[in-house]
Amino acid sequence: MHDRVDGSEAARWLSGLGDALARADVDATLALFHDDCYWRDFVAFTWNVKTVEGKAALADMLRRTLAHTTPSGWQITDAETVSPTETRLWFTFTTAVGKGLGIATLHDGRCRSILTTLQSLDGHEEASGPTRPLGVRHGADRNRTTWAEARAAELSGFETGQDPYCLIIGGGQGGIMLGARLRQLNVPTLIVEKNPRPGDSWRNRYRSLVLHDPVWYDHLPYIPFPEHWPVFTPKDKMGDWLEMYAKVMELVYWGGTECVSARFDESEQRWTVELLRDGRPVTLRPTQLVFATGAYGPPKRLQLAGQEDFRGEVLHSSQYSDGSGYAGKKVVVIGAASSGHDVSVDLWEAGAEVTMIQRSPTTVVRSETLMKFAFDIYSEEAVAQGIDVDTADLMAAATPFALLPPSQKALYDRIREYDADFYRQLEEAGFLLDFGPDETGLMMKAYRTGSGYYIDVGASQLIIDGHIRIKAGVEIDHLTPSGVAFSDGSEIEADVIIQSTGFHSMHEVVAQIVDRRTADRIGPCWGLGSGTRNDPGPWHGELRNMYKPVAQQNLWFHGGNLALSRFFSKFLALQIKARQEGLAGPIYGGP
Repeated sequence: MHDRVDGSEAARWLSGLGDALARADVDATLALFHDDCYWRDFVAFTWNVKTVEGKAALADMLRRTLAHTTPSGWQITDAETVSPTETRLWFTFTTAVGKGLGIATLHDGRCRSILTTLQSLDGHEEASGPTRPLGVRHGADRNRTTWAEARAAELSGFETGQDPYCLIIGGGQGGIMLGARLRQLNVPTLIVEKNPRPGDSWRNRYRSLVLHDPVWYDHLPYIPFPEHWPVFTPKDKMGDWLEMYAKVMELVYWGGTECVSARFDESEQRWTVELLRDGRPVTLRPTQLVFATGAYGPPKRLQLAGQEDFRGEVLHSSQYSDGSGYAGKKVVVIGAASSGHDVSVDLWEAGAEVTMIQRSPTTVVRSETLMKFAFDIYSEEAVAQGIDVDTADLMAAATPFALLPPSQKALYDRIREYDADFYRQLEEAGFLLDFGPDETGLMMKAYRTGSGYYIDVGASQLIIDGHIRIKAGVEIDHLTPSGVAFSDGSEIEADVIIQSTGFHSMHEVVAQIVDRRTADRIGPCWGLGSGTRNDPGPWHGELRNMYKPVAQQNLWFHGGNLALSRFFSKFLALQIKARQEGLAGPIYGGP
């Protein structure tokens, strides 16, 4: 995407960094950085997912981590010009326990931001390519165990007294990807999921659902989607892919299994987990426990005055799967973010009369426009230039969250100008638009709150044309026997009310399964601490409690969209493997 450069200046900078770090000369290291510098580290130095900002914070991080990290072997692998004053260099390095990969961005010869990532643990590398397993032991052997026999024994092992080292609660995309990473690292892992089959979490959703992100952004680790795969994946096709993936990656996956409770034994450093598998109680004692229940926790349900008087049906969008039973009915959808739009379209296609109640403004971006302006490194053009998904992920991660708002604001200024007529028509239809409290658009809303946005794949035109009615900017006062009454005295008749009102934080699942005290000690997941609406400070610089150590030992959170689950599953798996092998160093900047 950018021009390659000589790299001599970048190589000199990297050599200077390596020499200063080898001497543990923090002052010499700081001289290589701008005052407003950022060091983003995934496990390599901090044994955390952590960004430090400014020279004082950088100095503290180095003084506390260099002794056990002992970084060395810094080698530049590529350099490119990003702008007349900016150079991006790629490099490799080693630590006391493994190999790393990083990206640094230089402005006028000094570093503005650097990303360091641990990629593998020495002696515990993934077997792939030239180190792949042979798959057979040649020669005659009366005691031979075939692959099928070994696999059957593995699948039954946790049923016959063995305990997994890691238990993953949640068998959707996040749990499956993490399970695949852990298997490649030889970590005994069990995934438990309420639904019967892998992929059911997608299959069970409303019939018209299609992924809003393009295929180049959504690959799973190890097995990318084939080249004939559609740009936007239908939900049932995604479900089938996940089921295939779980089988081919040889995961141990218990469907039809509910986690009832979990208790941590401080003395033994293990969990006691009570499960119900197809209604039968099972007790396991894993060392590590991962909550991979999506990006969210339990559904948020509104307690509406007069609900007991309403003669119709009230349900949450998480309970909605098919609009065919609502044909000809008057349906009110409360909520105007992604699920509210998608449910409304599905209902309209089924023949329902739909009104969307919009309680706060929504950021809307047309899918075509997002593809045109925002997915340059995740595209067919990027692949043609040699930028595969792993390279694109690192390129995206090289920009710390604190530096994203200016570029995102510039992107959405461009989008608003490009689609000005579209936005005018939406507003004329009564829809309330916004682009975030600082005009930074959809992506920053996704990171800060995971809510308040919609990638338009058809609902907006139905709103513009009046097929989906909008009631915006007026508070619900109460429900009547026949509908919804508002604070302005108006009323909408309804046979059905669907609450597309979002979900609580993932730590609320911990409250249900472990206990309230542990959940409160951990605190909410997701968000950056931006100080904007629904994302209170202080500033974290990374997603709260995700993919890293939390206030409860041996407990982790994993989730997010396909891209985040794919990328961060690598670093969470490395943290868990390092603990299994006794290789993990002190956590810097932890809970």
